[in-house]
Amino acid sequence: MSPDPALTYGRYLRIEELLALQQPLSPGPEHDELLFIIIHQVYELWFKELLHEADRAAALLAQDDTPRAQHTLKRVLTVLKVLVAQLDILETMTPIEFLSFRERLEAASGFQSDQFRQLEFLLGVKTPAALTRFPEGSRARLALQVRYEAPTLWDAFLRYLAREGYEVPAAHLERDVTAPIAPSDDVQALLVTVDRGDSKNAELCERLVDLDEGIQEWRYRHLKMVQRTIGTRTGTGGSSGAEYLGTTVGHPIFPDLWAVRTKL
Repeated sequence: MSPDPALTYGRYLRIEELLALQQPLSPGPEHDELLFIIIHQVYELWFKELLHEADRAAALLAQDDTPRAQHTLKRVLTVLKVLVAQLDILETMTPIEFLSFRERLEAASGFQSDQFRQLEFLLGVKTPAALTRFPEGSRARLALQVRYEAPTLWDAFLRYLAREGYEVPAAHLERDVTAPIAPSDDVQALLVTVDRGDSKNAELCERLVDLDEGIQEWRYRHLKMVQRTIGTRTGTGGSSGAEYLGTTVGHPIFPDLWAVRTKL
């Protein structure tokens, strides 16, 4: 296909449409509302990219393409670092500056980010209640339902190890993929063998630990940002705000990869 001579940077990236998407609601508008909108729109774009890359990592594991799976996980980790760094920008907004337009958010809440819920589902943090926050038949509800019923990245990893010749218990290979990822002594014993004698797959385990730690870092920094900005106020949309976020901090996504540290 020959290149389109009329294609420009602006047309390719749809800059005109992109720059029209920031629509502050506060009178004036309040200066900091534009920052708030841009940061969260960028987050949604990064969530889209994280889903794109995490799906790719799972697909590469299914193809036993370890080097490219590791490369893709490294990209995921780099994006997560950007997500955390963006909180530094958001924290330049003082509580008074946020309160100047907060009431305009009305029922809008980060709880309504279906893409972040999709990412949680892909990583194995699945809650049926998350589905009910979105209307029946909506794009968000349908996308979440697919993620809820699909295998997780952890399932892809265990199936990969089984093809690598490790005796992964059948119960884990055939588990209910909607259930939480529970720690297992059998899986941990297998991971000890990997860590002690299989450098290729031990490194893959470390990339998954990096991913887990990156998500935990995001949760912690998000909590501290909310506490710094609104204290213990109720969150927008009626959520409990910092109280809810506090319940998500410190819980590993892949518990076996952490538990095995004490068994090496």
